[in-house]
Amino acid sequence: MRIRSLGVIDDAVVELSPGFTAVTGETGAGKTMVVTSLGLLLGGRADAALVRIGAKNAVVEGRVAVPEDGAAAVRAEEAGAELDEGTLLISRTVSAEGRSRAHLGGRSVPVGVLAELADELVAVHGQTDQQGLLKLSRQRQALDRYAGYAVAVPLGKYTEAYRRLRAVTAELAEITTRARERAQEADMLRYGLDEIAAVEPRAGEDAELAEEAERLGHAEALASAATAAHAALAGNPEDPEGVDASTLVAGAHRALEAVRSHDPALAALADRIGEIGILLGDVAGELAGYADDLDADPLRLAAVEERRAALTALTRKYGENVDTAAVLAWAERGAARLTELDGDDERIGELTAERDALRAELGGLAQALTDARTEAAERFAAAVTAELASLAMPHARVSFDIRQTEDPEGVEVGGRTVAYGPSGVDEVELLLAPHPGAPPRPIAKGASGGELSRVMLAVEVVFAGTDPVPTYLFDEVDAGVGGKAAVEIGRRLARLAKSAQVVVVTHLPQVAAFADRQLLVEKTNDGSVTRSGVKVLEGEERIRELSRMLAGQEDSETARAHAEELLATARGEV
Repeated sequence: MRIRSLGVIDDAVVELSPGFTAVTGETGAGKTMVVTSLGLLLGGRADAALVRIGAKNAVVEGRVAVPEDGAAAVRAEEAGAELDEGTLLISRTVSAEGRSRAHLGGRSVPVGVLAELADELVAVHGQTDQQGLLKLSRQRQALDRYAGYAVAVPLGKYTEAYRRLRAVTAELAEITTRARERAQEADMLRYGLDEIAAVEPRAGEDAELAEEAERLGHAEALASAATAAHAALAGNPEDPEGVDASTLVAGAHRALEAVRSHDPALAALADRIGEIGILLGDVAGELAGYADDLDADPLRLAAVEERRAALTALTRKYGENVDTAAVLAWAERGAARLTELDGDDERIGELTAERDALRAELGGLAQALTDARTEAAERFAAAVTAELASLAMPHARVSFDIRQTEDPEGVEVGGRTVAYGPSGVDEVELLLAPHPGAPPRPIAKGASGGELSRVMLAVEVVFAGTDPVPTYLFDEVDAGVGGKAAVEIGRRLARLAKSAQVVVVTHLPQVAAFADRQLLVEKTNDGSVTRSGVKVLEGEERIRELSRMLAGQEDSETARAHAEELLATARGEV
């Protein structure tokens, strides 16, 4: 792994070999940056504050060995990445502005892809994880993870039923709490539909009435115009000497008819004049009929205007000032909505029955989930207790308290009505009895810092046996531990490293001495810029670093002797 411009690290290469690697150094030298770098490679959150002051960006590049047929390799290939002889190249760049880019196997990928790979490749644990273990939700998650399919299967069924119950309960609450609003809405819809039904509008009726009103309002003028036009075309019987269009056209037609046989062109014109005469006769007849049929009845005009006013009132209220078609559309929508609202009582009954059935189903699934957790808790507690014996806590006992809280609004489980949530009805709490005669107490109250560190390590070691990953990274997981307990932690980490790659950031020489390889993060100061580098310690350099960790003095003969003894003991036992 190469780290550039990240925090106090200017440019460093970290080689994490197989087995147990310990990362040590002075406080503030940048040991945690090694953990942060690995976190970035595995999709961790990017923060502009991580970029070294004065640098444009921070870059972390890593080469990770992955099984070619493993889930991580498959997911990487799905993202378009290429494997290089069983290794995967990963890089992450964080700009000073906070922007982040990720590359996997030579391809640019979303950061989320790196996070997906992390679950298959590395388990990272630090002091924040220890504090997280104090939360009941994390303790339940740890138990569920250990139980595997025995809990995952009933939990999946429970979660599905829980979601359905939430949806049904929400709909039921929405209907019942808005009953008054819905009743008011139904009353308004009924009033509107009744008002429209009383008028009985037809689509297009408003346009038809507008035309009729216009005609009736100008009946006298229309009749006078039609009579005058008829007289101009067909003549006025009261004026026999008058000249009209029909007479003139007939005279023209007669004149041409007399000579049409002499010229086909003139015959064609005679035919056209004959057609004009016929058309004039038709129009004159229609004008006479129009004038005779024209109704100037003022009562009819009043009825039309009254009808138009009624339609206009409907259009303003229900047709958005458009037309009767919009009014009819509103009536159709209103009728459908009213049918829906009138069916609320029936729907409430259906939802209530469904809710009760789901609660009964949820209670049965919750009981199965509780049974599975109870069985797994006994095995998990026994395994963690056995691990604590090898971590200088030979008399400690770990157990789980699985309980439920009564709630009259909950579900029935085992004859009791208890509270329920998305993960079941169980409150899971990890208890620790550190020595014989001590009552089991919640680890949040009864465990010291050193005991909590060892409990978490024991939990992780148990997980390693049931759900292993290739690499484990522990960031000062030994905080609060010293003396014999520190030696036992180092010994246990060394045993874990026989089946996985283990990287530990530590300040304890007892732990570092058990490492197959020790890396020193050291800081130099040139007066203006602080840089950190990472170097592999061997031989005399490793003894000097262990001496510093033991006594704060690299050249102390006593510290050197103790450091050599620690190394010899560790090598002899490992």
